[in-house]
Amino acid sequence: MIFSLPYICYEPACQSTPESETMPAGSEKEVLYFSQFLKLKTMVQADISQLSAECNTWREQLRHYREEFHHDENKLRKVTWHSLSKDQLKDVEHFHNQFHIQLINIHDLKHAIRTHDLKLVHEKHDNVASASEEATTRHGELQEQFQTLEKTLLELRNEFSDFMNQAS
Repeated sequence: MIFSLPYICYEPACQSTPESETMPAGSEKEVLYFSQFLKLKTMVQADISQLSAECNTWREQLRHYREEFHHDENKLRKVTWHSLSKDQLKDVEHFHNQFHIQLINIHDLKHAIRTHDLKLVHEKHDNVASASEEATTRHGELQEQFQTLEKTLLELRNEFSDFMNQAS
């Protein structure tokens, strides 16, 4: 199928090109603009089932981190049975506090994701094929929060692993 899209260039070099001009069908820029249009349309019309599945994946990963940090708290308690230097005791306190804080963060984010997922399920039961703009925006915010928290948790995991190697 050959079609022609209006040529709208946002680059400073081509601002003099009238918007009514069209670019040749199949040109490289036309394909780029069309693919960006499709991506935007797909993003806006996100499938509720896909978003819900992503929520479930995030919650499962957070459960895994929660279990891991509970296990690490137990390892930290066992380390305190040994003779530790003043610096190591400070590290023990640091990790104890960090595990507590991050477990709260995991709980809070899991709750926010669950609430969001329930809203998605509600939209799906209302026979809405695609998620609302509000739900899609919230999903993006939660994805960003998840990625940020996951980065923090991975850093804490590595830091604790280094500590345990030194304390052993």
